[in-house]
Amino acid sequence: MKYRSFALLLFSLCIVGAARGDDSQYKHGPDSKPREGVPQGKVTQHVWDKSKVFEGTKRRYSVYVPAQYDGSQPAALMVFQDGHAYESLKGDFRVPTVFDNLIHDGSMPITIAVMIDPGTKKELPEKRGWKPTPSNRSFEYDTLSADYSRLLLEEILPEVGKQYKITDNPKLRAIGGISSGGICAFTAAWERPDAFGKVLSHVGSFVNIRGGHNCEALIRKTPVKPIRVFLQDGSGDLDNDHGNWPLANQEMAKSLAYKNYDYKFEYGTGGHNGKHGGAILPESLRWLWRDWKQETP
Repeated sequence: MKYRSFALLLFSLCIVGAARGDDSQYKHGPDSKPREGVPQGKVTQHVWDKSKVFEGTKRRYSVYVPAQYDGSQPAALMVFQDGHAYESLKGDFRVPTVFDNLIHDGSMPITIAVMIDPGTKKELPEKRGWKPTPSNRSFEYDTLSADYSRLLLEEILPEVGKQYKITDNPKLRAIGGISSGGICAFTAAWERPDAFGKVLSHVGSFVNIRGGHNCEALIRKTPVKPIRVFLQDGSGDLDNDHGNWPLANQEMAKSLAYKNYDYKFEYGTGGHNGKHGGAILPESLRWLWRDWKQETP
């Protein structure tokens, strides 16, 4: 029950903005806005209610397919947790528009995006969003285990693969998310670096909700894994019973540096929301995918 109460508070903070930190400085640039002459990909909506990994759950997910995809070659892949936040064309992240622009200018490969929501054991709401809180979100996202990566690799991605060709090359497969979705993305790649070689975390919950504060120690005590990591956080992020989010993200960055990971940490002044991460999403993706042409046959 305490996890559900915390999740409700967290969603409210994500929606209304941070109580601390100046988010007004974070504005969308041209790469986050539609451009004339840029082909637009298509987004389709789906429901998954056959999970064996998280039995009894149902969830919505959407699939973005760029206009350049013709099925002749496998596409690169990027998975986003809390997919509704990344799919929205008027929200903080605007993934379809950003992908359109970056794929068009060659900053990214032809990439299919799977934007998936957490599971719920209740009826699905009419619309995707932060409310009502998906009942299985914290369990799926904050738990340090391979279960969530199994959901993706054994259920969701094979379902998407029935319609589209997706590469098996982990260097051309990325995963990202916000808050608990951020630590979930890291954990999925940590557990299965053979499947996800790139991580994007926005205001990641690397605190003690379900043991996430152990991530920075795991990095230091484990042989380096072949993953590239982009972290974003701000000094106005949360500070509560679970821990201090800004400090936790700084500790993650220090641990990645200590082990000589290929990583980048963007630390600003914003709070627990997508303002900063959304504003820098195009540059974040350019950094993550910077050498994609070398990895493409």
